[in-house]
Amino acid sequence: MTFEREIFGLTGPSFFTAIDWNNSYHKRSIAASLVQGVYILERDRQEKRQGPQALAPPWWQHFNFKLNQLLIDNHDLSYFGAIYEFNVPYPYPNYTNQRPPQYLIAFRGTINKPGNRAQDLKLDLHCIINYLQDSRRFEIGIESAQNVISRAGQCNVWLAGHSLGSSIALLIGRHMAKNTGIHLETYFFNPPFASIPIERIKNEKVKLGLRFANSVLTAGVAAAAAAAAKRGCGGSKAQANDPFIVLSSWIPYLFINPNDPICSEYVGYFEHREKMEKIGAGKIGKLATKHSIWSIVSSAMGKNSEATHLIPSAYLSINCSSCDDYKEAHGIHQWWKLDLEFKYKLYQYK
Repeated sequence: MTFEREIFGLTGPSFFTAIDWNNSYHKRSIAASLVQGVYILERDRQEKRQGPQALAPPWWQHFNFKLNQLLIDNHDLSYFGAIYEFNVPYPYPNYTNQRPPQYLIAFRGTINKPGNRAQDLKLDLHCIINYLQDSRRFEIGIESAQNVISRAGQCNVWLAGHSLGSSIALLIGRHMAKNTGIHLETYFFNPPFASIPIERIKNEKVKLGLRFANSVLTAGVAAAAAAAAKRGCGGSKAQANDPFIVLSSWIPYLFINPNDPICSEYVGYFEHREKMEKIGAGKIGKLATKHSIWSIVSSAMGKNSEATHLIPSAYLSINCSSCDDYKEAHGIHQWWKLDLEFKYKLYQYK
């Protein structure tokens, strides 16, 4: 079965005739299209569409990319990611003042269909409880990223993902920045935020009160846990090992729709940190922004305590345009539309 949204000529940004790699709209649209290419690669596999019948290739060929490698989940044999290579010999003679990526690594999100549903929904749960870093998809993704970076260099490699794929890309970007100092250019579309979506509450006073109470509780529990676990450690050592300080100079691009409960909490997460500074509670806000209650509980149980969906810095792009339903608000197709109304903000942890 073929759906209209799978056909590039009908629903993709086929109106691109010339690409400006200094244009943020062009870069966002291309990254989103290559992520969509991974979705269609998996759909082609399921529907046994090959050769001229395959619908995936136009999603990258239109932008002068070629498929370099498929990333395959060995549990269900699905295509969950792809490595694309810019199909112009490097260095790029026609892009003197621009810098296209030599490689772009893209990850799809959940496909709620037979053949994908069981494994994808299991990983969605792992994402919520902060165990995604133990998945085979992350292992394959990080190994592939390291191999590509070793060949091309970090400045020539981008990461991109949508929904669950954003969580995988986020883990890879965090790992590279924290452990190797490599800062990859990264595009997260509708990245999941593992929390109750307080941002969806319309009453601003109620929303602020809930956030403040949550920050005080989280900061208090985190401080108590840190004191118990690190008694006798010097403050300078704790500062040196603070992942937020290490990660603060890595600034990924986040694309959020406030009508999408899966990702909307990133809006409040960053805005609330600034509000805590303004009301003189910056220390509480900074401590709370590093932790989740679940991460603290996991630490007490001797498991990985880092809340991997929390990041110190980001270029936040909020789609303020109206949408018909949740499916549209969470969809990848919105990110290459021409008539979007955006709100942009750079948040950098200091």
